[in-house]
Amino acid sequence: MSDRIQIRMGGYGPATTGFSRALEFIGDRLTAELGERLEIKYIWNIMDLGYRAEDILWLVEHGLLTLGYQSSSYLTERVPELGLMDLPFLFANTQAARAAMDGALGDLLARKIEARANYRILGWFENGFRHLSDRLRAVRTPAQLAGMRIRVLPSRVQARAFELMGALPLPMDLTQAIEMIKAGHLDAQENPLSNTVTYGVHKFHRFHSLTSHFYISRPIFVHRTAFDAWPDDLKAALQRAITDAVTFQRELHAREENDARQAIAAEGCEITELTPDEHDQFAAAVAPLRDEAARTFGTTLIELAGAGRS
Repeated sequence: MSDRIQIRMGGYGPATTGFSRALEFIGDRLTAELGERLEIKYIWNIMDLGYRAEDILWLVEHGLLTLGYQSSSYLTERVPELGLMDLPFLFANTQAARAAMDGALGDLLARKIEARANYRILGWFENGFRHLSDRLRAVRTPAQLAGMRIRVLPSRVQARAFELMGALPLPMDLTQAIEMIKAGHLDAQENPLSNTVTYGVHKFHRFHSLTSHFYISRPIFVHRTAFDAWPDDLKAALQRAITDAVTFQRELHAREENDARQAIAAEGCEITELTPDEHDQFAAAVAPLRDEAARTFGTTLIELAGAGRS
């Protein structure tokens, strides 16, 4: 049917990842409700087509894709308030982080994004807590990061955090980071364990330290021009599908983290679990960021995130 509405969903990982499976969840739900009116298409990994991971942002904003996701750190230059989410040790645990992102904090940040980009933000996938991996040594204290060249997301807050820990942060897109890790030009990177395995980093980094230093969410954004032109029942159906897909993806993420830890161990890597004292040393190293954050982001955002802070 020529008048069917086409919805093109895209990401930057294999079809087997929780994020890709969540996109398929959304598509299946829409097809079940409105199938004859829609045409659903997927591009699981735009990097397979020669794009950079960060290109998902403009591909959706300009309507080449209808829906995508990306770590919030990639938007911090355009939406400075998102820098709050890059503060280390912002949330005490996963439950606190999810509650904040599903509540007033997530709502406020969504409106901030929509004010500066041609998106509608309909939910937040979980990228989760991030850990260190490197090719040089096991890391238990910030002192052991001294001089390490580490890839970080394109976020000034994240770069500042690793400067305070003594590392040499290099903000860059995932595509470039993977190439540099394989070539041995980067000493370290930080990611959830599942990302580390998805992109094969564990085959190049022997050491993995469970630091849980950042919790990152991935906004689910839709091309606003298209979305606003849709009939109300389609808008409502997409919102319901995304809300349920977020729950689905988060459950998958927990299992993916466990599976990734086993894959890292099976590769012969060393996994280091920090003691409470060692964890406190990392938190103390980045403590100056707390004062900087209060001056930069103001009290409202700090208070909305406050219930989840350690």
